[in-house]
Amino acid sequence: MLGVPAGVRVAVLMLVMVAAGFGAVLSAPDDGHVIGIWPVGVATAALLASGGRRVPLLLGVVAASAIVSIDLAGRPTAVAVGYGLGTAMEVWVVWRMLGGAAATLPRLRTDGDLARYLGACLAGGATMALAGALTSAVTGFGSPWFVALALGTAHLASQLAIVPFFCRLPDHGAVASTRERILQWLTILVVTPLIFTPVHFPTLTFLIIPVLVWSALRIRPFEALVQVCAVMFFAITMTTFQRGPFAAAPDAFELPRDARGVLLAAFAITCVLVVVPLLLRVGQQVVTAREAAAERDRLENIVRGTPGVAIIGTDETGRITLFNPGAERLLSYRASDVLGHDSQLLHTAGAISEKATELGVTDRFADVLSALVGPEVGASELRLRRGDGEERSHLMTISRITDEVDRVVGYVSTSEDVTERLLAESALKEAVDRLQEVDAVKDAFVSTVSHELRTPITSIRGYLEMLEDGDFGELSGPQADAVRRIDANSRRLLGLIDDLLSLSRMQDGAVLEAERAFDLRDVVAAGYDVAVPAVRGRDLELDLTLPPDPVPFLGDPELLERVVVNLVGNAVKFTPPGGRVRVALVFSGDAVELSVADTGIGIPVSEQHLLFQRFFRSELARRNAIQGSGLGLSIARAIVERHGGTIAVESAAGEGTTFRVRLPIVG
Repeated sequence: MLGVPAGVRVAVLMLVMVAAGFGAVLSAPDDGHVIGIWPVGVATAALLASGGRRVPLLLGVVAASAIVSIDLAGRPTAVAVGYGLGTAMEVWVVWRMLGGAAATLPRLRTDGDLARYLGACLAGGATMALAGALTSAVTGFGSPWFVALALGTAHLASQLAIVPFFCRLPDHGAVASTRERILQWLTILVVTPLIFTPVHFPTLTFLIIPVLVWSALRIRPFEALVQVCAVMFFAITMTTFQRGPFAAAPDAFELPRDARGVLLAAFAITCVLVVVPLLLRVGQQVVTAREAAAERDRLENIVRGTPGVAIIGTDETGRITLFNPGAERLLSYRASDVLGHDSQLLHTAGAISEKATELGVTDRFADVLSALVGPEVGASELRLRRGDGEERSHLMTISRITDEVDRVVGYVSTSEDVTERLLAESALKEAVDRLQEVDAVKDAFVSTVSHELRTPITSIRGYLEMLEDGDFGELSGPQADAVRRIDANSRRLLGLIDDLLSLSRMQDGAVLEAERAFDLRDVVAAGYDVAVPAVRGRDLELDLTLPPDPVPFLGDPELLERVVVNLVGNAVKFTPPGGRVRVALVFSGDAVELSVADTGIGIPVSEQHLLFQRFFRSELARRNAIQGSGLGLSIARAIVERHGGTIAVESAAGEGTTFRVRLPIVG
C-alpha cells in the first residue's frame, strides 16, 4: 500500500477494522465477558497512516465501530460503551507514544525504537485492561480482574502483531534462497494446523516458534511478520471452531470460557516478541556489517593508496600481520616474506640500542617499542633495515589497537623515509655554520682594514690642509679646486670608515662608551642642528618639536645623537625641493618616541624588510643617484637596540617615510 494515497489507505484500514471487529465479537463465546482479539492494531495503523490528520474523527469511528459491534454481539449496551471508549483511548495512547503526530511512519530499527514500540503497546494494553476492569466493576458484567486480564492480553497481542507493518522496518533483503523461503512457507502452512489439532497437548503449539525464528533470521522483515500473522490466523480460526488445545482448555482445566482468549493472546504475544527483536537484531547486524565492509574498503584503499608511507601492523606479540605496498617499496621486502615474522627483523641491534639510550630505557626491543607507543609520544625517528641490509631513517608513529574491552590486540605503525631530508638538513646546518664563520671572518677583516685605513687617510687629510694653507706654496685655481675635491672625498671615505668601526663595535656587543644621565631633548636638538646646514639654499621646510619638560635618559648621548643625525640627514637627503621634514620627541605610554617624518621619495614595501641590513640601498635611491653607504640605518638600529629601544619604519614609494624610535623612560 506504499503507492496508495494516504486517504485511501486510511479508508481501507478502517473498513478492515470494522469487518474484523464484527468477526471477532461474533466468534466470541456467547457466555463470555470479553470480545476475543478485537482488531485494535488495525485502528492504530489507520491513525499512523493518516499522518496526524482527522485524528478526532478517526477515533470517533473507532469508538462507534467497537460499540456497535460489541452491542450487536449481545453484550449489554453499557458494557459496549465502556469497551468502545476504552478501545478509542487505547488507540490514541499507542498512536501518541509512537510519535504518530509526525508526518512519517515511526521507525522500528534500533533498540531504542524497539523499546518505544513495546512501551506503546504495553501502555495500550494496560489502558484497555483498566477500561475493562472499570466497566466490569460499574456494570457488574464479569469479574473485573479477569476481564482486565482477557482484554489487556488480547489487545496487546493485536497491537504487537499489526503495528510493525506500519513502521519503517530494517531494509535488509532476504538471505534465504527462493527454495528455502518456499520450504519455510510450506512448513508454516502444514505444521501450524497439525500442532493445533491435538486437544490435550497445549505445549505442542510452541513447536512453531523455531520455524518463526528461522524465518526472522533468513528472510525480509515484512515477510517474516506476514508469517507470524499466518500462524495467528490459523490459531484464531481453529480455536474459534473449537479445535486445538486453547479451545479445549476451559473444559479440560475448569477455567472460565474467556480463558481460551487469554491463552490464544499469550501465544500470539510470545510469537511476536520472539520474531520482532530478532528482525531488528538481524537488521542492526546487516547495517553493522555494511558499515564494517565499507570501512574496511576505505581503510584498504588508504593503506594501498599511500605508496610513500610504510604502514605495518602486528598482533599483540609483535608478529607482522599487515605490510602495505608503501612498506614494500620503502623497505624492499615483499609482504609474503615478512607476514607472520617478528617485526624485530626490521631493526638492527645498533639502532635499537641507540634509541634506547635516547629514550632512557633498556635496550630490549619490547621496552623501546613500548616507549614509542601512544599519541602522547608523537612521531619519532628510528632506523629501519631494508631487505638489502641498508639502514634508513624513518619518522615513525606507533599506535595500539584495542578491542571493545580496551584490551590490546595489536599495533600499527606508519612511517616515512626521511633519510634524504635529514642529510639535507645536516648539509644545510653545516653550510649555515660555514657562512657564519665566513661572515665573522669578513667582519673581522672589515674591522681590521678600517682601522688600517683610518691612519693613512687621516695623514692624507693633514697634508691636504697644509696644501690649502699654502705651506708648500701658493696653489693655482685648478690646483686649489682639485685639493678641495680630494679633501671632500677623503672626508667621505673617513666617514665610511667611522661607520664601519661603529657598526663593528655595536655588533661585537661592546659596552656603551660614555653611559651617563642626560636630557634627551638636548641630544635630539644637537642632532637636528647638525642637519640644519644641509637645508640652507634648498626649498625644504624643516621643523622640530620637543616636549616642554626634561626627558631624563641614561646612555651614551654621542651615539644617540648620531642616530638623530642619521635619520634627519636621510630625511633631508631623500626629500626633493618643496618637501617637508618633521622631527618630534613625544611621550608614548611607558616610553619616549622620536619620530622623523618626511615627504620624500619613500621606500617600496617590498624592500622594507632589507632596510636595516648593512650596505643596503633602495632601488629608488640608486635610480635617483643619491649618494650613501647603506650603513646609516644599520648603525642607528644597533645603537637603539643597545639602549633597549626599537626602531620601525612606515613608508611607501612616492609617499614619504616615517621612522619611529621608541626608548624606555628612565624610572
